[in-house]
Amino acid sequence: MYTVLFGIAAYLIGSVSFAVVVSKLFGLADPRTYGSKNPGATNVLRSGSRTAAIVTLFGDCAKGWFAVWVAQKFGPQYGIEDSGIGLVAIAVFLGHLWPVFFRFAGGKGVATALGVLLGLNVWLGVATLVTWLVIAYAFRYSSLAALVASAFAPFYYGLLFGTDVKLLAVLIMSCLLVYRHSKNIGNLITGKESRIGSKKK
Repeated sequence: MYTVLFGIAAYLIGSVSFAVVVSKLFGLADPRTYGSKNPGATNVLRSGSRTAAIVTLFGDCAKGWFAVWVAQKFGPQYGIEDSGIGLVAIAVFLGHLWPVFFRFAGGKGVATALGVLLGLNVWLGVATLVTWLVIAYAFRYSSLAALVASAFAPFYYGLLFGTDVKLLAVLIMSCLLVYRHSKNIGNLITGKESRIGSKKK
């Protein structure tokens, strides 16, 4: 029962789309109407406001971290075990991808996934973030960096903690990230993918 409640709460937390909320607070256009039409930090950056993009990135990352942190901190006293924490990790991520507050049209989940990984273990999150930064710096494609980092995240988890039920949650997140970037994969192949920092059209 408590596991279900924690999962529902995590999904609702994930459903808060900071890209849309922050853009509205900053008086910017809805990120779902320009660029990639993805409500995420990279697309908000195309509005020309770095501050709004940074706030969006922090917010989307923080909600993933917070949901997992709460589950790990307070869940055990309600009988929530590793399987329940894995469920919370997936729930907050699904909330970002398909938010109930925004007609189930959400972002691709990169920042929220990072927050989840940081919540599970800081070194897991840092290793994945460093992978993203290296690829993003080298190629200037956020989507390519996300795809490579998502592929390495389960490997890092297995290296640090071995195989357990939370590894399954990380694997599911990685697969969903690849799925959400399917259009980007096509654009990368055809050379049509926008680079980091490109302005909105």
